Amino acid sequence: MPTFRNLTEDLMAADDTIVALQTKLTSFQARSPEQGGDGEEEKTEWLRTWLLAHGIADLELIRAPDTRVTSGSRPNLIAKIPGETQETVWIFAHTDVVDAGDRSAWTHDPWTVHREGDWLFGRGVEDNQQALVSTLILADALQRLGIVPRRTLGMVFMADEESGSAHGLGYVLEKRPELFSAKDIYLVPDFGSPDASVIEIAEKGACWYRIECTGKQCHASTPEKGVNAFVASSALALAVSEELPKLFSKSDPLFSPPVSTFVPSMPLTVTQGINIVPGKAIFHLDCRILPEIDETEVKKALENIAGDIARRYSVAVDIQTVQMQKASRAALNGPGEKVLKEAISAVYGNSPRLRGLGGGTVAAHLRHKGIAALVWSCITNTCHEPNERSSITATKKDSCVFAHMLDSTQ
Repeated sequence: MPTFRNLTEDLMAADDTIVALQTKLTSFQARSPEQGGDGEEEKTEWLRTWLLAHGIADLELIRAPDTRVTSGSRPNLIAKIPGETQETVWIFAHTDVVDAGDRSAWTHDPWTVHREGDWLFGRGVEDNQQALVSTLILADALQRLGIVPRRTLGMVFMADEESGSAHGLGYVLEKRPELFSAKDIYLVPDFGSPDASVIEIAEKGACWYRIECTGKQCHASTPEKGVNAFVASSALALAVSEELPKLFSKSDPLFSPPVSTFVPSMPLTVTQGINIVPGKAIFHLDCRILPEIDETEVKKALENIAGDIARRYSVAVDIQTVQMQKASRAALNGPGEKVLKEAISAVYGNSPRLRGLGGGTVAAHLRHKGIAALVWSCITNTCHEPNERSSITATKKDSCVFAHMLDSTQ
């Protein structure tokens, strides 16, 4: 009878399977409409067919309507392999990827996997196909070896993660909340560290604003006839970057940096010509807010600062919310945390540490539903970069961590 040791030995011998899976998955160019693509349909259908061919038949396809893509919907695939108990270890991986960006910055074709020793290069190989492939080789090995794990394995292959998850996990949680029990264990392998020692348990809120100042355009030789919106916009950008950190100065050592950040970004050119006093100027504000801070209070403070600038420079200021994602934090010392720490230590031989993240993952959607989702993987964080890469060894070892979580008696 195959044992847990047989399972991990099988996973650590899966190099060729990993290369083959990564090569196929990378070829799909599964970009969202926001990324200039046609969605994840072909990639998800291939996954569904692969799972069926490898004996995983407990599948559910949850489609989020989206008229912008050819298929008319964005597919989210749920798969399960029953264990001895109904307690489930859920692993989440997203199928969409970002665009390759500047092709000249890539050493090889971003949509064709290139191998150099232990490294695989290509768009999506780390974000998030390393997690996806680690999950697939585990599912395949369980079926081939006939091993029934102590816990059930739940797999969620989501669309739309790179563009906010409204057609991905957000839609799944809205339509099928009964799938997920608070008693289960939830792992999102979409952030980590090269030594596998970091478990992310909290995320700052991400609030993005578009700020438009309107004055009066005129010729630069007669500036008294106009109102320079660029000057007002610059003053406002400086004011918010200086005043908001003072107003919201709480610190949390779980994060790096340990404070909320307020960064003016992406200025937009409205007029062309050195001899024109601009009557309109636009910039954006990226706020990353600690869980202890109320996002609505930040918006009020921003509006107050903008009102002062508007009066001082005789301009109108319009503030539009581009994105508002609330901060999230998982409860400490939950059963999932103990199980994950034990598994990481067993496979990687280190002592995992907890930290917070300034960016965002789908774990936030789960935490907002009262689910203590954890984020972990062994990656070098080349996500979205040219020459994105993934380690074959890390892919195998991550899969062994997942296997330990299924077998743990914690």
